[in-house]
Amino acid sequence: MPIVALDRAIAAARQGQPIAFPTDTVPALATLPTHADVIFQTKQRSHDKPLILMASTIAELWQFTQGTDRELAIWRSVAERYLPGALTLVLPAADLVPAVMNPLGTKTIGLRVPDCEIARSLLQRTGALATTSANLSGAPPLMTMTEISNTFPQVFALQLATDLPSSGQPSTVIQWHQTGWQLLRSGTVNVSDLD
Repeated sequence: MPIVALDRAIAAARQGQPIAFPTDTVPALATLPTHADVIFQTKQRSHDKPLILMASTIAELWQFTQGTDRELAIWRSVAERYLPGALTLVLPAADLVPAVMNPLGTKTIGLRVPDCEIARSLLQRTGALATTSANLSGAPPLMTMTEISNTFPQVFALQLATDLPSSGQPSTVIQWHQTGWQLLRSGTVNVSDLD
């Protein structure tokens, strides 16, 4: 598909088609959570690598998690400190998470709110989207909408006046366990002080 304006990208996303847009880390490939199989097919991604949910605010994402009141308080505290930003929280998933997002039955869900105004503006209008980096599985992230459009002609890539400077680094990923946080992937956000 050609590189498209914001309204066309939003319309495509609402119809369950794959779109691409910039974030504060690397550009995202995204679709409605119920159409997440499109991303696995497009990226040639293994089903043992779950997708994450991205939204314009963390408030939109809590409904996809389940935890005790104490856990929710801890998660909210971390989210208030680091989000929007380059941090992905992997938390216990609620039944609301479509099975197609975690085809192997993973009982967790990754959540992220990007520190990128264009991304949040788009997400505000589409609702939470299933996302991953825009690249073929195992290949380096594609950093411009032109590269994405050339590699994935079936994806509606968001037209930009200029390619936004992304850090090029993936988000830091931390997973919650009953005893605390586990670092799954280092990124630009330093969470070494979390218990």
